[in-house]
Order: sequence, then C-alpha cells, then structure tokens
Amino acid sequence: MEALLLLLLLLSFDSLTLSRDTLTPNQPLLHNQTLLSPNQIFELGFFTPTNSNNTSWYLGIWFHKIPTRTLIWVANRDTPLDNSSSGLLTVNTNGDLSLFNQTHHAVWSSNGGSVSGRAHNPIVRLLDSGNLVVVESESDAPNGFIWQSYDYPSDTLLDGMKMGWDLKTGLNRKLTSWKSLSDPSMGDFVYELDRRGLPEMVMRNGSAKAFRTGPWNGVQFSGTPEVKNNSIFKPVFVSNDEELYFLSVSNDESVISRLYLNPLGEIRRLTWNERVSDWIVTINVQKDICNRYGLCGVYGICNVDEPVLCKCLHGFVPNSPDDWIRVDWSGGCRRRTGLDCHKGGDVFQRLSFVKVPDSTFSWVNESMSLGECQAKCLKNCSCTAYANFNISGSGSGCVLWFDGLIDLREFSAGGGQDLYVRLAAAELVGVQDPGSKKKKRPVAVIASVTVIIGTLLIGAILWHLIERTKSRQRGEEHLNREEDSATEAQGELELPLFEFVTVETATNKFSHGNIIGEGGFGPVYKGELPNGQEIAVKRLSKNSRQGLNEFKNEVIFISKLQHRNLVRLLGCCIQREEMMLIYEFMPNKSLDSFIFDQTRSNLLSWKKRFDIINGIALGLLYLHRDSRLRIIHRDLKAANVLLDMEMNPKISDFGLAKIFGGDETEANTRRVVGTYGYMSPEYAADGLFSMKSDVYSFGVMILEIVNGKRNKGFYHPGNDFNLLGHAWNLWNEDRALELVDEVVVMEDKLSRFEVLRCIHVGLLCVQQRPDDRPTMPSVVMMLGSDSTNLPQPRQPGFYYERSLWTKVHRQARSFLRK
Repeated sequence: MEALLLLLLLLSFDSLTLSRDTLTPNQPLLHNQTLLSPNQIFELGFFTPTNSNNTSWYLGIWFHKIPTRTLIWVANRDTPLDNSSSGLLTVNTNGDLSLFNQTHHAVWSSNGGSVSGRAHNPIVRLLDSGNLVVVESESDAPNGFIWQSYDYPSDTLLDGMKMGWDLKTGLNRKLTSWKSLSDPSMGDFVYELDRRGLPEMVMRNGSAKAFRTGPWNGVQFSGTPEVKNNSIFKPVFVSNDEELYFLSVSNDESVISRLYLNPLGEIRRLTWNERVSDWIVTINVQKDICNRYGLCGVYGICNVDEPVLCKCLHGFVPNSPDDWIRVDWSGGCRRRTGLDCHKGGDVFQRLSFVKVPDSTFSWVNESMSLGECQAKCLKNCSCTAYANFNISGSGSGCVLWFDGLIDLREFSAGGGQDLYVRLAAAELVGVQDPGSKKKKRPVAVIASVTVIIGTLLIGAILWHLIERTKSRQRGEEHLNREEDSATEAQGELELPLFEFVTVETATNKFSHGNIIGEGGFGPVYKGELPNGQEIAVKRLSKNSRQGLNEFKNEVIFISKLQHRNLVRLLGCCIQREEMMLIYEFMPNKSLDSFIFDQTRSNLLSWKKRFDIINGIALGLLYLHRDSRLRIIHRDLKAANVLLDMEMNPKISDFGLAKIFGGDETEANTRRVVGTYGYMSPEYAADGLFSMKSDVYSFGVMILEIVNGKRNKGFYHPGNDFNLLGHAWNLWNEDRALELVDEVVVMEDKLSRFEVLRCIHVGLLCVQQRPDDRPTMPSVVMMLGSDSTNLPQPRQPGFYYERSLWTKVHRQARSFLRK
C-alpha cells in the first residue's frame, strides 16, 4: 500500500513539473502546470496580474515566447481563485470544462457539450492560433469543436477570430475591457458588432454608445478607412443567413499582431517589435476626436482637417449658438427652413466622403437602385436622408434614415461614401443635384456666422486696445505702428475665440506640471477642453517683444492654412491682457525627440521614416504653391515637425514665416532668425531668403532622418565634415548606404532604392547655389518617382562643422591684417 502511494506521489510530482499539450478527463490541469500549443506560440495556465497588489489567481492564455506576459484570454474574469495551489481545470466526458477552487466548487465552466448532446472521448488542446478547443479525440474535422475559447473573447481579438453573431444560436462574440490593467474582471467598455440597422462595430461605455466605426458598405467600415488601408491585415466581413461577423486575415504570418480594447476604452491594433521588445501601436481605431460618438450633435458634421471641428450641414443652424462659441457642439443643429413634403418642394444635398449617420433605426433594402431609393425617401415625409447599402462596383441597395442624423463625419478623401440629405427647396442654392456626376462639397451656410464674426471682431478690438496701451508706454511713434498692425490683424483674423476661463481650466490654471515646452513665444501647456479634446496652449510671455510679433504671424498665417501635414490651430484667446494660441495636441511630440534619441529611434522603421519625409514634403509643397498664401516658413527643422498618434508629420511654428506675393521670388532681411544647421548659406550670410531657403532646410532634415544624427554638432572621426559634408563625401565615393542609421540597416525588407533616392534628393536640396536646388513640386515628384534619371548633386553649402569654419575665418582675417 505504501509503495502504491509512493508511486502515485512520484507520478504527481512528474505531472507538476512538465508542460503538456493536451488535457483529458483523467488528466486535469493543476495549478503549476501549463498547456503549450504545438509550436509553443501560446500557453495556458494560472497567473496573477503583474505589477499590482492583486493576489487573486486566474486561468488564462498568453503569448509563450514574448518576454512580457501578454494575456489574450481569461476564463474566470469575475470569479478569481484566492489560492492558486487549489486551482484545478478539468474536462468531463460531456466535453464541459470546469475550474474548481480549494473547496471543490466550480468557479467557472464552459457549459459546453457536443452538437449531438454528448461527447464520447473529449480532449482539450491549445492551438497555435491561440484558440483553446475541446474536440473528440478521434475526430479529424479541423473545425469540429465541441467548445472553443474563440467564441468567448476577453479584451483581445487575434487574426482569424470572428467578432459578431451566430444567428442560429444567438451567440455574440464581443470584446470586453478589463476593469484596470491589474484587474481582469469585466470593465466598463464593450466592443461588438451591432446588427440593428446597418451592421457596424460599436463601442459602448456601459449602455451609452461611445464610438462606432460606421457601417460595412461592401468595401470598408465607412468611418474607419485606416482599417482597410493597412499593410498588416486584410479585413473580411461575412453576412449570410447563419452568421454575421468581422475578422482579420494576416498579410504576413511572421508578424505578431492583435486588436486590443484597453481599460480606458481605446481600441488599438498592436504589433510586436522584436528590436525594441515592446508592443507598437500600428492602428489607432479611434484615431482622433471626430470618432467620439455624437460630438457635433444632430445634423452636425465633424471634420478633423477643418479649423473648427464641427459645423452644421447646409440648410441647418446651431440650436444654441452660444454653446457652439464655447466649443460645446453637443446640442446639434436644426433646420433653417422647414420641409415642404406634401407639396413636393424638397430637394437632396449630396455629401461625399462621409461616415454615414447612426443607422440603428434606419430601413434597409439590399436590391434597390439609387434612383428607386431617392423616390422611396421622397414618398415618406419622415425620411431625412438616403444612401447606397453597398458601394462596391456601381453601388446597390438602399438605406433610409428617419428623424435626426447623428454622428456624421467628413473625410478629405478615401473614406466614407455619398449621403443624400433632404432639404427644403428654399435651400437649393449651393446644393448639388444628386443626379449630377460632378462632385461638389456642400456650402456651409450657418446662421450663427454673424455671432461668431461679431465675437472675433470684439476680440480683435480688445487686441487693438492692448496694443494701444503698450504703444503709449513706448512713445507716440511706437503707438502709430502698433495701431496699424492691430487694425491689419483685425481684418485677417479667421479663428474662434476661447474664453480665458476655459483655457485656464483646461491647463489646470496654467500649472507648471502642464508645461510641455517653451520657446521665444513663451511657454506651451497641455490642456483638455470640457468636451475631452486635448489641446496645446502657447501663452505669450508678457515681456516678449519677439513673441508678440510671432503671435500676430501665427494668427494671420495658420488660420488660413488647412492641410493634413500642418498642425491645426483651433483658436486663440485675447483677454485680460493675455494672448494665447490653442492648437491640437500632438501626443508623440516633435520629430527630433524620436530620430535623435537612441531608444525611441528604434520605433522609426524605414517605412515610417520615408512616410514622414513624404508628409513633410507635401506640407511644404502646400505652403509654397497650393495654399491661399505663398508662405516661406524660415524655421523648418526637426523640432518644428510634430507627430500625431499615427506618427503622421505636421509642420508647426509659423512665428517666423513670411508671405510672398504672386511674382516675388526672393526677399531680404536685416534680422536673420532661425536655427543654425538648418539655415541656407544665402540666408545666414546675407539675409536673403526664398522658397529655396526652405528647400535647403528640408534637405537637411531628409539627411538627418536617414542618418539619425543632427547636422549641427555632427562628428565623424575620419573628417571634419558636418552631416551634409559627410553625406556628400560618401556619395562621391559610392558609399552612400553607409550614411543610413544602423537601426534601419538591420531591417530585413529595407528598400535600398528608396534610401538612396532620399539621400540623392537630400543632397540636391542642400546645394550651395539656390538656383541649383529643386523646387518643392520637383522634390515631391522625385520622391514618388521610380525613375533613376535625376541630376547629380553639386557641393553642399555649409558642409564643414562650424568650429572648423570659425578657425579658417580667423586665420583669413589674421592673414589680411598682415
């Protein structure tokens, strides 16, 4: 008897120390055992949350080979074990999985069972896909699962996992956030496929909608074009009589990627980066504030590329103009002119590239033509808008909306679809006939414009009075100059005004802890508006004469500029002798904080660097050629390029910018301002600046992005060149690839052609003579062209380190004295 007990003890000890690949009714999983998938990609076992005071134990699945334990599924989220030594996972002969605690009570069960009602010989396996399955041991069917964890996701969706509905059983596969990073229990946020109206992904905070992707329109979810246009996975949407679901199919099986709903309600696609040993955000599904549900209210539309996020649709005016001036758009809009349905006097306005409104209570027909859809809407006096159900091919189907339209969003291009909004015939002016093929954006006619303009004028007058007071203190001559300047600015101002108390509250009373930067203008604060939008506030230092000039410059210039690669100015505050500019907040700060940082530069792959170079080029092209004003930036540098959540570059800081007239090509200044290392030779030496000065600065930035080091202060033991001279030297010796940042060189899929093209273009931009440098239209064309027929670059300007130039200059002066 004692020998038998000893044998059982040895067997138990052996089972405790080995990971296994299966679980059977006779072989439960004990507290310190794990199941491994066949290729050891995933692991199932007991865990307690790391870096927390939570000592409870849970059963979960995580990535086996990733050093930082990353959970993808948790069984007993709301019923943790107090003591893991008593945890026991079993499968019974029916195929039911059960987790027992120390008192032998089941704290979690799969409540499974075979399709026939009873399993014969069930076993449990963890697959390389991360799916925990119960199968018949003798079954060869690849999907003949009695039960699978994929049907009951936690907060993570892997490639191949379905999110949506089994219409036969009513099973709803959805994501639910953790309560906190250290508490796996059910949190506040749920992300699921909503099948009411048009099917779309919806995130709820409790019972309230917080975000919706827009419906699937046969091509993409209309409000999230970035999900379609990505290199990581292919989105797949399936709708039939039995199932309605979304899943992603990986484009590269070697890439480890997951969709994650975090405890704050943020939905992100994360990819594992082996070099930095961390998860990198590759897609932020809620990429900006326009994704906040109903931000602009009923009949309001959001556009992140506009100076003011929200506006009313054509033919509508704000319900509360005062609230809109305070940047509270939630009250929405109302019709300016009532509909005249019974007399047949209504028309339709076509909106292009829009995320269509919430369709929970809409009517859907999958076979109607667009013309039939319009006719059906006209016959129903409650119908407020219509659109195609499916936009693939030539379009098909019909969707009708009734009552108010909410959660509309406008894209510049590439997203959304056409939506036709019903208007009274009196609003026909400026509205395009839906039958016309020529697309034309709606004209925003808002009754509250008068109120806004009045407020802006009051603000401009306040500015004028402040300037007069300061001018008197400096003398009569100063007074006249400042009055002229203020009057001029009054006519140029095209921005919303923020109340001082709003900005003060947003920045925690201008707390020192909110300061995120400082320059010649003054301190920059991070803040948050009442609607949750994060902002950056530039506050003019009271004794900064340079800052006052830069303030005027930025107000006059950037208020007129709208481009995805320029930072967006939300408004200004001119009150209580305070002058402040309010910008959109850029979470990744400036480009220099990445490319010149030894650790963070690892996050910039060559593809991302190339995208940043192209983005800056497009922003500069807009300034030089495509904007309403021809603008020379004069201080283009890595520190003045900000990066948004998706690492898209945005040119900022227009305090030193200058406007050029239509026939101007060059100007002169006695006051040379800017940053050494980026200044062109003709500007630094003689005060001459032109568009080619910006081109020179851009060329410096290209070479810095490629190399990862600053031009100013660059050191190489083999010569006295700065970065430009070093690049020029390597180019002439046919060793240009040696210039590339070693972080990038290690990439498996590095495009040598793109790298060499960027170095070539960079050297063309930094040539000594302005006439030799290309224009920005040529630069953009060269960066995007596959042609190898580019001119050979000539010697750069300022290609020695400044210390050497100083030495040479002194020697020359000494020689001349002799």
